[in-house]
Amino acid sequence: MGAVFTKQSRPSLEEFGATSWLPSLVAIAIVKAMGPLVTGLICAGKVGSGIGAELGSMKVTEQIDAMEVSAINPFKFLVVTRVTATTIIIPILSFYCSFVGLMGSFLNVHFQESTSFEAFFKNAFETIKFLDIFTGVTKAIVFGFTIGIVGSMKGYTATQGTRGVGKAANEAVVLSMFLIFIEEIVIVQVSNWIRYY
Repeated sequence: MGAVFTKQSRPSLEEFGATSWLPSLVAIAIVKAMGPLVTGLICAGKVGSGIGAELGSMKVTEQIDAMEVSAINPFKFLVVTRVTATTIIIPILSFYCSFVGLMGSFLNVHFQESTSFEAFFKNAFETIKFLDIFTGVTKAIVFGFTIGIVGSMKGYTATQGTRGVGKAANEAVVLSMFLIFIEEIVIVQVSNWIRYY
């Protein structure tokens, strides 16, 4: 992600003689937007479908009903744990994704211009402010919560046997991704409002 974004941004910056701004541009793009968004979309596809399919399978085979009969709260045991896990792990994965993206960008810049590791990251984080990091973390937390809730809801309400399990997994992915894009827009708008007012 970082290497591709760097390669695509370089020609535009070269036209204005501003290639020295490349580390800052890439860092802002990855930390604020691309890191959390790419992580959220990948996890919506992998984790969201997994939660939807797993809980859907438990629903149609009446395992959830058996838990209720056994005096176990299935919502607390099955849903709360998954939502908590996604809400905690997506921000961690987002940091990891951002780090790997920045390393990809560094390698591209290093091979093109022989920029040192220290110089690259000093330039990269010169323009990053606390609000940028806070926005990225907030996005990742909200995306994680959304993935957990949507996957659990779709799986928990699955019907129609095995066909319903596939439908629940598919709907969990599609709805999670749609909501992630909506949340991205809202959080960016709020962040810009805070920044300029």
